Amino acid sequence: MLYRKLGNTGLDVSVLGFGGWGIGGNDWKGGSDEESLKSIAQAMELGINFYDSALGYGGGHSEMLIGKAVKGKQDKFIITSKIPPKNYTWPQVPGTPIKEAYPKEWIIECTEKSLKNYNLDYIDLQQFHVWLNEWTDESEWQEAVEILKRDGKIRFMGASVNFPYTAADNGVPSVKKLDTLQVVHNIYQQEAENDIFVAAKEFNTGIIARCPLDEGALSGKITPEIILPEESFIGNYFRGDRKKEVYEHNKAMNWLMEEGYAENLAEAAIRYCLSFTVVSSVIVGMRSSKHTITNCAAAAKGALPAAVLARLKAHAWDHNYWL
Repeated sequence: MLYRKLGNTGLDVSVLGFGGWGIGGNDWKGGSDEESLKSIAQAMELGINFYDSALGYGGGHSEMLIGKAVKGKQDKFIITSKIPPKNYTWPQVPGTPIKEAYPKEWIIECTEKSLKNYNLDYIDLQQFHVWLNEWTDESEWQEAVEILKRDGKIRFMGASVNFPYTAADNGVPSVKKLDTLQVVHNIYQQEAENDIFVAAKEFNTGIIARCPLDEGALSGKITPEIILPEESFIGNYFRGDRKKEVYEHNKAMNWLMEEGYAENLAEAAIRYCLSFTVVSSVIVGMRSSKHTITNCAAAAKGALPAAVLARLKAHAWDHNYWL
């Protein structure tokens, strides 16, 4: 496993991070706690030390599983969480008052709930689960973070920025105030490279790339014929003609495998994100130990050649299946 500095925090994080959404169990179907714990154990064995979760993932179930796995050895791992906005709105609408989304008391209350779920004394990196640029200088959240740090309940603070991006919520102004920013970044969604990556590099703010496989669109497994559980997140994400659209866009990148740059599309997708040195870690959902092994093998190969990155620019695709 390769490691990089997480911005100015001084923490060394594995370039591949364990994404905890899928093991929460509410939005993703077909998993089991037994397999989730096996996958976490496999990740630890292969050198993954960065575990990303959120209070909203299965109502805290994801945090409980990760907490169980790291019990008695927290100092060997970097544990994160995210605070849901009190108005439970994704993405946040520009003009929303900070007290509607993140009042001071809510920030502290949610952090304490996550600590209880994890059964840990502190969280290495707490994050806002959604963010607007206009909140950057608000005292409401800064006072709460100061209290949490003072009381030893968190070490660092970051935010997961709105998606899809606009100039009002790209996270750029916040590189001066937050320790990390989590952004959607993959072959199809390359927007972050034009603004937040540039700003974060200037201020050495930690960047965490999420959705490197575009919720499975870049896994190489989506075909027009595939049957997905309609009641799950993934069934809704690839509803209607979307499976055919994804299949056609993926097929256009067969040259990656034909010319020997990657064994499969998922490998290329993970390595694409790792090719940007401003990115500290790329978080991937790993609900099975099998996926953990293959994802770690992909990350171990490191960055793609510069010529390949240049060619992949033509494959950017602003499809926004989130809405």
